Amino acid sequence: MQGKVAIVTGGGGGIGAGIVRALGAKGVKVVATGRNETKLARFGEELGASMAYSSIAVDITADDAPKRIVDHAVDTFGRLDIVVNNAGSFNFGPVHSTTDEMLDEVLAISLRAPFRLCREALPHLGDGSSILFVGSTWGIYGTPGGGAYSAVKAGLIGLMQTLAAEYGRQGVRSNYIAPTVVRTEMTDAFWDLDFFRRTNHELTPMNRECTVEDIAAMAAFLASDEAGFVNGQTVAVDGGISATRYLAPEAINAERK
Repeated sequence: MQGKVAIVTGGGGGIGAGIVRALGAKGVKVVATGRNETKLARFGEELGASMAYSSIAVDITADDAPKRIVDHAVDTFGRLDIVVNNAGSFNFGPVHSTTDEMLDEVLAISLRAPFRLCREALPHLGDGSSILFVGSTWGIYGTPGGGAYSAVKAGLIGLMQTLAAEYGRQGVRSNYIAPTVVRTEMTDAFWDLDFFRRTNHELTPMNRECTVEDIAAMAAFLASDEAGFVNGQTVAVDGGISATRYLAPEAINAERK
């Protein structure tokens, strides 16, 4: 992967920052996007000379965002090989309480924006290129309260599969990573709530939490030639929650009131 160039949306923190680091460790030059210019610049200072990094502060939903991002990558590093659609909205709730404003926000950030960025990037992608979507396990199974969030994550799988079918012949692989919940700034406020633990940790048949590094390692693998024949796949990084009917002993032994 040495010398390849990647775009990582939502790359200034959380899972996005982890993916930037993981790609950089493999010699990839990375352009990170986000809305907070200060945060992106601070992250760049933190990385220092450890990798080739550039950033562009942009609202991913803006009409000119895809062209600005792709042009920045090509102008800065001379090519484009990898697109990681990581930015998303964590706005969720039951369908009956989802307003049009909530629906439009999630659709704009988490489905329309990735679609448009891929469309802009495709003319620059050739043999050995990779498109990744960082979605959620909520896109592969039904979840109470998922609402627009779950619908959009499932929609990204459809987009990924279509890209895999249509552009695989030109050497562009497309895949979808479905993480379970990961502790980041976005989820920290919910992490220790009893409801959150019951619906996540107590259903996961592993004795540790999923980390940013777990997701970043999968992204770096799927973007690499090591995964050169992996195309059109949804890969759950979830400790087994989506493939089992596991229930933690503390949940099984809990007394009902």
